[in-house]
Amino acid sequence: MKKILYIALILMTIFTNKSFADSLLKDNFQNSTQWKFISDNVMGGVSTGSINYEVKEDNSSAYLSGNVSTKNNGGFIQIRRSLKDVDLSRAKYIKIIAKGNNQKYFLHLRTSGTILPWQYYQISFEVKEEYKEHILQIKEFKKSGSFQPNKVNSKSISSVAVVAYGRDHKAEIHIKEISFHE
Repeated sequence: MKKILYIALILMTIFTNKSFADSLLKDNFQNSTQWKFISDNVMGGVSTGSINYEVKEDNSSAYLSGNVSTKNNGGFIQIRRSLKDVDLSRAKYIKIIAKGNNQKYFLHLRTSGTILPWQYYQISFEVKEEYKEHILQIKEFKKSGSFQPNKVNSKSISSVAVVAYGRDHKAEIHIKEISFHE
């Protein structure tokens, strides 16, 4: 009987650890100090916005809202989190759970190789009025310009951002979770 319990315990440990190993980082906005609001005002743009954090029944979310304007060479608002101290070398995809105003938004990754402020890798996703899980393959992110490697090296990811970008529009997106997986 002890042998059966011992084997069962080992099997449970193996399967449990595999499911935890799948998620390299999970952020559900319980620590709002890790996220920073940034707009095109840093380069003379006129977009406006804010980030608010909501807690409902033990669930946290971030709410990015504002008006994106392409006037004055602008055109973005975003929330960004540094990942410099997180080992994402095995990351293959990012899961984001979000809802909003039926608009297209972007996820931006910066790496140790994106030196200039306008360098990043991006992928788009579209939100609906109900929460939806989006699976975004890291290999599908596109570079923003020249003088960057074509593909993201997961080992060098230094930040992640949720971005309203590139056109005049009203931004309203609730993000429940962002997680990196192998």
